Amino acid sequence: MKLGKYLNIGPATMVAAAFIGPGTVVTASLAGASFGYALLWALLFAIVASMILQEMTARLGVVTQQGLGENIRETFHQPLPRALAVLLVVSAIVIGNAAYQSGNIAGASMGLEALTSAVGRDSLTFNPWPLVIAAIAFFLLWRGEYRLIEGSLVALVLLMSLAFLATLVITKPDLPALLKGLLLPSIPSGATLTTVALIGTTVVPYNLFLHSSSAGKKWQHPDLLPQARRDIYFSIPLGGLISIAIVSTAASAFFGRQIVLSGAGDIAASLQPLFGGGAQYFMGIGLFAAGISSALTAPLAAAYALSGILGLKSDMKSLGFRLVWFTILAIGTLVATLDMRPVQLIWFAQIANGLLLPIVTIFLLWEMNSSRLGGYRNSRLQNLLGVAVLLVTLLLGGRSLMSAFGWL
Repeated sequence: MKLGKYLNIGPATMVAAAFIGPGTVVTASLAGASFGYALLWALLFAIVASMILQEMTARLGVVTQQGLGENIRETFHQPLPRALAVLLVVSAIVIGNAAYQSGNIAGASMGLEALTSAVGRDSLTFNPWPLVIAAIAFFLLWRGEYRLIEGSLVALVLLMSLAFLATLVITKPDLPALLKGLLLPSIPSGATLTTVALIGTTVVPYNLFLHSSSAGKKWQHPDLLPQARRDIYFSIPLGGLISIAIVSTAASAFFGRQIVLSGAGDIAASLQPLFGGGAQYFMGIGLFAAGISSALTAPLAAAYALSGILGLKSDMKSLGFRLVWFTILAIGTLVATLDMRPVQLIWFAQIANGLLLPIVTIFLLWEMNSSRLGGYRNSRLQNLLGVAVLLVTLLLGGRSLMSAFGWL
C-alpha cells in the first residue's frame, strides 16, 4: 500500500487485477501451448487498446464524477433507447461477470491446491477451497471501504507480477521468437477464436464501468487527470506484461510437446516434472492471486455498472449495491463449489467479451463527445484512436463469428 500511495496508483491497478484472472491464465496458456509465441502481437494490441479506452473512462469519471453507467442513463431519455441500453449493459456485465466469477473462484482454489496439495479433487465431490476464497472476497466487499479494496488489489497485482515473471525466467523463453510474435502480426490456422479471446481477456467491457466509477472516487477534480493517466500508464502495461509472461511460459514449456492442458490447475502441475517445484509453486501463487483479485473486481464492477444504469445509489454500503455484488459472488461460489469445471464457461465468457466490446466501445465514444464534458471531450486524435480500436475489434469479432459458423 505504501508503494501505491507513493505512485498514486489504484483505479487502473484494479483494472489490471480484473483482467488478470484465471480466465487470462487459461486463455494465455492455451494460446502459448497451441500456437507458441505467434499471438503475442494480439496482447500488445490489447494493451494499447486498453490504455486508449481506459484513459477515456478515467477522464469521464473524473470530470463528471459519475461512472459510465450513470452517463449512459443520462444520455438516453426515451424509454425504448434506455431499455435497449440497459439490456446491453446487463448482458455485457452481469451475465459475463457471473460466468467469470465461477472461474475466478475456481482458479484461486486451484492455486491454493497447487501450493498445499491438501485436497485431492479427484477423490472429493465437494471442494471446500471456493468457500474460503468467497469468504475473503465477501469480507472485503462487505466492509465497503474503497481504500482497503484498492490497497489489497495493488498488493495482489504486485504479487502476481513477481510470481508469473519468476515462472517465465525459470522456463527460459526463446527471446527472438518472443520478439517476432510481439512485432509481426499473424493468425495461424485455427487461431481466430483464440486471438479474439486474448483481446477479450485484456480489454474487458466491465472494466470500462469499474474504472470510470473508481477514478471518480479517487480524483474529484479535472486538474488531477495527469495523476489518473500516470496510473493507467503504469498499471495497464504491468498487467499486459503478466499476460505476455504467461503466454511465453506456456510456449516455452508446452508448445510442440504432447501435453494436454484442460484447465488452469493442470498448468501448475504440468510445470513440475519439466522445471521442478519452483515453477509449480510460482505458478500456484500467481494463479491464487489472479483468482482472488478478480473475485473481488468482477462483483464490484457489476455493482457499479448496474447501479449506474438503473439509477441506484453507488454507495458501496447501500443495500442495492451490496445485493448486486452478493448475487454475482453467490453464483460464482455455487458453480465453483459444485466443481463444474468452468474452463469452457471461462472460454465462452472471453469470446463473448470480445464480441460485446465493440458495443460498449460505441457507448463510450458517444459519451466522450458529450457536451457535459466541455473542454475535456475527445480530441480528433482520441476519436480516431477509439474508432481504430472499434474497427479492429469489429473485424476480429466478425471473423470469429464467421469461423464459428463455418463460413471461413
